[in-house]
Amino acid sequence: MAPKGKTRILVGTRKGTYVIEGDARRKSWKIGPVAHAGYDIFHVVADPRHPGDLYAAVNSGFWGPAVHRSRNYGKTWKEVATPLTPSGKDRKPMFNDADPTTPVPRPLNNVWHLEPGLASQPGTVWLGGDPHLLFRSDDQGKSWNPIPAINEHPDRKNWGPGAGGACLHTILLDPRDPKRLYIGMSAVGTFRTEDAGSSWTPVNKGVMAPFLPNKYPETGQCVHHVAMDAANPDTFYRQDHGGMYVSHDRMNRWTRIGKPLGDDFGFSVTAPPGAPGKAYFVRLDGRARVTGEGHFQVEEWDDDRQTWKKLLSPKAFPGHYGVQREGIASDDRDPAGIYVGTTTGQLFLSPNAGKSWQLLPYQFPGIHSVSVSNL
Repeated sequence: MAPKGKTRILVGTRKGTYVIEGDARRKSWKIGPVAHAGYDIFHVVADPRHPGDLYAAVNSGFWGPAVHRSRNYGKTWKEVATPLTPSGKDRKPMFNDADPTTPVPRPLNNVWHLEPGLASQPGTVWLGGDPHLLFRSDDQGKSWNPIPAINEHPDRKNWGPGAGGACLHTILLDPRDPKRLYIGMSAVGTFRTEDAGSSWTPVNKGVMAPFLPNKYPETGQCVHHVAMDAANPDTFYRQDHGGMYVSHDRMNRWTRIGKPLGDDFGFSVTAPPGAPGKAYFVRLDGRARVTGEGHFQVEEWDDDRQTWKKLLSPKAFPGHYGVQREGIASDDRDPAGIYVGTTTGQLFLSPNAGKSWQLLPYQFPGIHSVSVSNL
């Protein structure tokens, strides 16, 4: 049974940030507050260590990238420090790949992902950006420290961008060990650190890169999104350009699970705490980049049974929908709530782990990201 309390859906769109508040049963929803009108919001996330705190990755073709924080669930926002901005006292030099002895500033093109630290790290926030950049703040975003082992990696000259840019879009923290975390970059792959970012190991074994001559390189895969199984932090579910995968050993090896679905291309995956051992993917047509069955569909993977299940009938929500890498999220309630935003501004939600679905009756701008704040 779902616990009492409200749920907030945090939506980042092409034209601003939306906070949507639901009742205890997740059946009635209220739109608002709305912020950042006209800005590209790549990610909005709640900080569970500080109730009311939200962070937003705010991007503009005119003003560049910025990090904003709200202390009151999105009613008001204030810009905090952004890495590598001229006015930031935290600005530190990086190094030219061609001349590693000469420090030069490397511009931050976009802010892609913000990840609050563990409960034992009350001030820590991680930030991933373009081009393939990782930063850490230990004062809630007032200043940022670059992670040289990624930002100055000796192989980065060989790292290519994905279609969405050279983005570091996924940051996952091991809840048992503050020194262990994982990142995903397009089109580079996944990496793991065991020493809080001082060194990194590529962990892509078994993942195909169908667009490269060497189909199984150490790096060069275009990972789209990765989710950690909340019941078993050694297990991960991965949506890649080359298919859907699972790892049961901290990403040491990946096994492709999406082949039975046919075209197992897509961008998004989530693994709810309320549905341990299960992952939810939105499969897309690999060429058109929209749902390929003529209607909205979410696929459920049962890792214990090694089986797939389609959650919606062909008559439900006809049309072709695009979903981006941060476009699916789940809450921590039981039964699990699943939330999916589309590139055409629809927000679908299920309050019962996919048994039933509804379309929120509101037309959003194109949705970049969906996340959840539980109260």
